[in-house]
Amino acid sequence: MTETVVFSKLSRKFIDENDATPPQAQQVIYYSLAIGHHLGVIDCLKAALVCPFDEYQKWTGTLAAGAARSKMEGVPRYGEIVIDQSHVTLLAKAFDEALPRQSALQQGWSRELLSLLQAIQQEPAVYVMVRRDRD
Repeated sequence: MTETVVFSKLSRKFIDENDATPPQAQQVIYYSLAIGHHLGVIDCLKAALVCPFDEYQKWTGTLAAGAARSKMEGVPRYGEIVIDQSHVTLLAKAFDEALPRQSALQQGWSRELLSLLQAIQQEPAVYVMVRRDRD
């Protein structure tokens, strides 16, 4: 069994509509989108970074002890985590500071994650789902 960790970025959202939706309900759906609720909204996630699970643990082990490392350790602990705008500064600082302690492969993953964090910073609706995947 191969285990990986998959970082998936929100690529788009759409409303799960059908022809039977009454016009009065459309306003509720649009209001839900406006306030950020996911009632009737489907998020489309696209894999942006994949690494072997054991290598993920070594990579996140290069982070200094603290909140950022604890956040990333949520993947082995809970099976998944969400990275949103509230995590950008914390994680960007931690991964940037860890670069000198990382192997070339780990540095590549860190740079890719830093790129994902930058995308979240530029568009607050974007988030990244990090999930442990067991094949």
